[in-house]
Amino acid sequence: MVPGHTCHRLSSHRDPTLANALACPPNSPWSVFLIFLRLGLTSFGGPIAHLGYFRAEFVTRRRWLSERSYADLVALCQFLPGPASSQVGIALGLSRAGYAGAAAAWAGFTLPSAIALILFAMGLSHYGNALPPGVLHGLKVVAVAVVAQAVWGMARNLCRGVTRITLMLMAACAALLEPSAWGQVGVIAVAGVAGLLLFKPAPSTEHDALPIAISRRAGALWLGLFALLLAGLPLLAGWLANPTLALVDAFYRTGSLVFGGGHVVLPLLQAEVVTPQWVSNDVFVAGYGATQAVPGPLFTFAAFLGASMNHAPTGWLGGVIGLLAIFAPSFLLVLGALPFWATLRRSPRTQAALAGVNAAVVGLLLAALYQPVWTSAIFSVADFALALIALAALTVGRLPPWLVVAGCGAVGGLLG
Repeated sequence: MVPGHTCHRLSSHRDPTLANALACPPNSPWSVFLIFLRLGLTSFGGPIAHLGYFRAEFVTRRRWLSERSYADLVALCQFLPGPASSQVGIALGLSRAGYAGAAAAWAGFTLPSAIALILFAMGLSHYGNALPPGVLHGLKVVAVAVVAQAVWGMARNLCRGVTRITLMLMAACAALLEPSAWGQVGVIAVAGVAGLLLFKPAPSTEHDALPIAISRRAGALWLGLFALLLAGLPLLAGWLANPTLALVDAFYRTGSLVFGGGHVVLPLLQAEVVTPQWVSNDVFVAGYGATQAVPGPLFTFAAFLGASMNHAPTGWLGGVIGLLAIFAPSFLLVLGALPFWATLRRSPRTQAALAGVNAAVVGLLLAALYQPVWTSAIFSVADFALALIALAALTVGRLPPWLVVAGCGAVGGLLG
C-alpha cells in the first residue's frame, strides 16, 4: 500500500545502539516507533515547535518526503480538527509502514508525556496534601502565561485585518455567554459560514503528491466510522448511563471538534469535565500548567484528566481511556481525508470557510484565557506579577516551557 524507502543509518558516534535499532528494515513499525519515541522524549515547545522538529528529522535529515509534500501535509492537518502535530506524525508513520506505522508513530510520540501526566495525576490524588499549597497555585498561574502566549501568537497569524479580528472578538463573547461544548461547536459552525460569505482567497495550485496511497473508498469508510461514532456515542452513553461510555463520548467529541491546535482543547475539555464535576477546576488548571512541562502533544492533557476523575474509571484505566478516546478522531480523520485532500486544497470555498473557523478558534481560546484560566489563578497583585514574569520569560527570554513551569511552581511554593 505504501511505497518503500531506502535505509537511513544514524551516525554511530551519536548513539550506536539507537543507530543499529533504527537502521533496518526501514519500513518496520518498530523502527518508526523508536524514531518517534526519541522525538516524544525531546520535543518541547508546543505544536509549532513539533512541526519544526518533524521537518528537520523527516524532510532535511531522512528525506522521507519533499519540502512541498511536507508543507501540503501540514496544511491538511491544520485544516482538520485535532492536534496538527500528532496528525502529521500519524501520516508520516502511515507513509513509512502502513497502518501499523501510523499507530507506532503516534505511540512513540505520545506515550512519554501521557505516562508522566498519569503519574502526576495519581501522585496529586494520593499525596496532594503533602505539597505546599502554593505549588499548585504556581502551576495555575503559569497556565495564564502559556495561554496568553498562545492567544497572541495565533491572533498574529490567523486574525489579520478588521474582519477577522471582529470574528475573533464575537466568538470570544459568544463562548463566554454560552460556555457549553455545543455552544462552542455552534460558534465554529457560524464562523465557517461567515468565512464563506466574507472571504475570497485565491486557490493554491502548486503542490506535490503526498507519498501515501489510500483509496477513496477506504477514505470514505474511515470518514463514515468517524461520523458514526460522533453521532452514536452520545446516544449510547445517554441510553446506558455508563460512566466509562460517558468518558469516551466526552473525550471523543472533544477530539473531533477542536480546531486550531492543542491549546484550543482547553475550553472544550473544561466544559466536558469541570461543568459536570468530574474533575475540580483547581485540579484542571493545575494539570494544564503541568502539561506545559512535558514534551510531546498537548492533547495528552486528556490522560491527566482521565486519571484524575472523581468517579470510575480513574487512575491508569481512566488515563488510558481518555487518551485513546481523544486521539481516535485524529486517526480516523487523517485516514479519511488524505484521498480527498488534493481536491479540497484547491477549493477557494474551503479556504474561505477555514479562514472564518481559524478566527473563531482564537476567540474561543481568548475566552478560555479569562474563564477558567484567569479566574482560577489571579487573585492578587503578586499572582498578576508572577504571570507577567512567566509570560516575559516565554516570549522575550524564550526560556523552555518546562523551566518556566518549574520556576513558577517553586515561586508559588515559596509565596504560599
